[in-house]
Amino acid sequence: MTEPRPAPTFSWFVPIDGDGDRIGSLRAQRAPTFEYLRDVVLNAERLGYHSLLIPTRFANGSFEHAAPLAETWTTATALCAVSSRIRLLIAVRPGVTPVGLFAQQAATLHEISGGRIDINIVPGGIQGDNERLGISGSHDDRYAQADEFIDACARLWETGGPLQFEGESVRLNGAIVSPTPTPPAPEWYLGGASDAALRLAASRADVLLCWIQPPEPMQALLDRARDGFPLAGRAPRFGLRTHLVVRDTEAEAWDAAAELLSEAHPDVLAQRAAAVKSTAMVGAAAQARRVEDDRLGERLWNGISRVRVNLGTAIVGTPQQAADELSAYWRMGFDEFILSGYPHLEEADRIAQDVIPLIEAAERVPGRVGDGNLRG
Repeated sequence: MTEPRPAPTFSWFVPIDGDGDRIGSLRAQRAPTFEYLRDVVLNAERLGYHSLLIPTRFANGSFEHAAPLAETWTTATALCAVSSRIRLLIAVRPGVTPVGLFAQQAATLHEISGGRIDINIVPGGIQGDNERLGISGSHDDRYAQADEFIDACARLWETGGPLQFEGESVRLNGAIVSPTPTPPAPEWYLGGASDAALRLAASRADVLLCWIQPPEPMQALLDRARDGFPLAGRAPRFGLRTHLVVRDTEAEAWDAAAELLSEAHPDVLAQRAAAVKSTAMVGAAAQARRVEDDRLGERLWNGISRVRVNLGTAIVGTPQQAADELSAYWRMGFDEFILSGYPHLEEADRIAQDVIPLIEAAERVPGRVGDGNLRG
């Protein structure tokens, strides 16, 4: 008998680069001020989203790289203080903050938020971005460092220390965390499609978070990932990250997609092309591959990758078409969906009101775990 599937959860995104209905210009229409990001968060909380992903960058990734950018950890701390229910998935790069200090910071924020934070470990990083802060190391080195980072942090959260830890990149001499996180501790999310990423996910991650691709390579990635989890004695969980461009008609949706790039500046196009040139990040290379009209399939469009680092692919279509696409990925094996749309304030309403209820109705089947509330 097939095990019942858990009900999918739907989360949203915090646009720390800035926002608007155009991207790729030198500056955003809406700067990433605390007031604006607070409105995005409180609106998503009101709409019933499960969580919010706060990415990490060392330069702006959707507009000119010197455009205003909200720093991740400071922003997350402030947003925890003004929200009450929604979870925050905070992206962190190992090696930027010493693990002993990070473990205490995260434990403190876990308590302040009432246990509402999770951690998205980002070992790969954007081409040249770590180097801005004087942080070096190969792609594989960073994944090895991430392994030790998670291990040491998890031990500190579990025991409180004093902890002696002697790794290749992480060394602790009596580190202490007090108080330790009230159980359950923050979960670990890990993104990536390389062999190194999948090995680390199998041994350490609670959730493997994938950027959307067409169904065939997406299924192949899940198959590769599933092979590793049993060897580590762990059950896999998968999350999917995608943009959405949804309008009442298909033609209007594709027009809106084109309009997103209508003010893209040559400097930004050049910066983004340089960021993925010769990248060791398998997922980033897949997002940025060029195809005719940027159409990866009937509903998938990766034009956003021309002006945005990392995830650059969107589902484009009517509410029903978007719901059908997301339902197909749920049936493939994804249970968590982190969505975004431009501008994030208004599009959170559109997706919550027009798309998610269609998925709830289609996927509410006998024998499934969950009560029909697919937003957590």
